[in-house]
Amino acid sequence: MSIDVETARRVAKLARIQVDQGDLPALAVELSNILGFMEQLNEVNVDGVEPMTSVTPMRLKRRKDEVTDGNIQDLVLKNAPDAREGFFAVPKVVE
Repeated sequence: MSIDVETARRVAKLARIQVDQGDLPALAVELSNILGFMEQLNEVNVDGVEPMTSVTPMRLKRRKDEVTDGNIQDLVLKNAPDAREGFFAVPKVVE
């Protein structure tokens, strides 16, 4: 797939990246190369291949799942602009 300069300009605008007019042809070529590589990857047969989280076979470290409140309610509420009765107070947003 080939990307033209106008498409590269639109992609840059959508990504909110400022690209000089002179750099747009190089960006178009680079985007075309990326899409070409993606098309090449789509040709690879991955049937029966398990998804991986890492290239090395290792198990992630696990910890015991304990639910706590942290016992720091006062410290957390100290940062709130308005706290009442142990909760964050927010302005009413629905009439």
